[in-house]
Amino acid sequence: MHDSPDEPRLRRLVEAVPDVIGELDLATVLERIVHAAVDLVDARWGALGVIGPDGSLAQFVHVGMSASDARAIGHLPEGHGVLGAVIDTGEPIRLEHLADDPRSAGFPAAHPSMDAFLGVPIRIRDRVFGNLYLTGEDGGRAFSEEDQRLVGSLAAVAAIAIENARLYEESVRRERWSTALAEVSAALLSEDTVDILAVLAERVASVIDSELVCVIVADGESDGVPMLRVDTARGVGADALIGRRYPAEGTLSGRAIATGVTVSTDGEIGESVVRDGPSAAIALPVHSGEKVLGALTVYRATDAPRFTDADRAMAAEFALQTGVAIELTRGRADRQRLALVEERARIARDLHDHVIQRLFGTGLALQAVAARAPETADAIAAQVDAIDSAIGEIRTAIFALASRPASDDSIRHRLLDVATDAAPGLANPPLVTFSGPVDLLVRGGVADDVLAAVRESLANAARHAAASRVEVAVTADEDQVTVTVDDDGVGLPEGSRRASGTRNLAERAQQRGGSYELTPRPGGGTRVRWSAPIAPPERSTP
Repeated sequence: MHDSPDEPRLRRLVEAVPDVIGELDLATVLERIVHAAVDLVDARWGALGVIGPDGSLAQFVHVGMSASDARAIGHLPEGHGVLGAVIDTGEPIRLEHLADDPRSAGFPAAHPSMDAFLGVPIRIRDRVFGNLYLTGEDGGRAFSEEDQRLVGSLAAVAAIAIENARLYEESVRRERWSTALAEVSAALLSEDTVDILAVLAERVASVIDSELVCVIVADGESDGVPMLRVDTARGVGADALIGRRYPAEGTLSGRAIATGVTVSTDGEIGESVVRDGPSAAIALPVHSGEKVLGALTVYRATDAPRFTDADRAMAAEFALQTGVAIELTRGRADRQRLALVEERARIARDLHDHVIQRLFGTGLALQAVAARAPETADAIAAQVDAIDSAIGEIRTAIFALASRPASDDSIRHRLLDVATDAAPGLANPPLVTFSGPVDLLVRGGVADDVLAAVRESLANAARHAAASRVEVAVTADEDQVTVTVDDDGVGLPEGSRRASGTRNLAERAQQRGGSYELTPRPGGGTRVRWSAPIAPPERSTP
């Protein structure tokens, strides 16, 4: 026992002060404090426990125990027993024999046997940041009252060093946060940004300590089960995750999307489809108004520090930006598709009004020449046929241009496939034109009925019309879609009855609140007009 501090120990305390105060990295500060405390009172083991928001140990820095010994013990202390008593009382506890105290919770298997104990709180202003724990071996000397005063003095210095490190860490975090938000805002405003969500995920990962950041969105259902899809991922294993689709039930992201509130876990609830094994994670719902679009999910290793209030505040801010980014991405995609549709319509008009008309005029001129020079009539007729064939190929090829590069199942592609299939039964390939945002508006069952109307009308023209020219026009606006099929054939015979195919088309139109007409075409031939509302008609409640 020591009645008064000797000069060497006072010198060690004084020497430890600048070593602790001069460091601004919090993790390094904590480790230096523990080393200084162990050295100051000749303890065998030492630790510093950081108290979390819930009052338990959120972080535990220890010295004197090898990494292999720590792994053999398993999980670090959780703040029970005597350690919990130091946390609860906020006062020093000094024991000659740790095992004799009724508050002792004992040691887990593979834990070294500890005897003397000294626990001292580290106070920052009126709040206890953490506690210094020092222990000795069996049979070793007990800690004295003077040891307690020395460690208490070190704890006061440690409080200043920790506060400085935390303030510095907070300023750095805020600077990084501000920079990241500025970069995200710039990406949102820039038309050149290819993947806004990727930029956002990278910025989240750069600001919030994490192993993996994901933007996860709802992706319909599979056999009645709500599904999620990893839209964007950055971090460990991110490349293999992007595009992964999985059931929402039992997942952290699924809970955030379903409830619209932030949920977190310290490893008890995993999301193994995204990250193997248990993990500390936080999932924040991504809103657009009152609608939940998805979740911004941040994953950490289970032994990493828990998410702080500052982490949650930053993640919430980024979640707001994520909602804007998702809506902006969708809006840009719609604008690009519409621009492609309009450009394709312009090209079609130019080819029809200029190129095809010039070719058609050239064919007529050649036919006139053939009439004046019978000896060359056969050769000229062959060239006229070649021109007619070229006109047909141009008409078909222009509408085969991709209006939506990322998709091959648009209504335009499907209608062009129908026209291509019908071409062998007609004198010339049918001319197909589109007006309005057909791809954007005509979807689902309406699209299937439009295809049926065009297919049946072309089939009828091939079987009955004996037409040299068939034109299909598909027009869509916010209210309805209209299909018009004109041919220059023999027209409708007197007293003709509606065949089963046309009856089916009439029934399809009627079921959707639309109309179907089969009438003579002005100038000769037949006209088919089929229309239906874009939205299904409202049904009265019985």
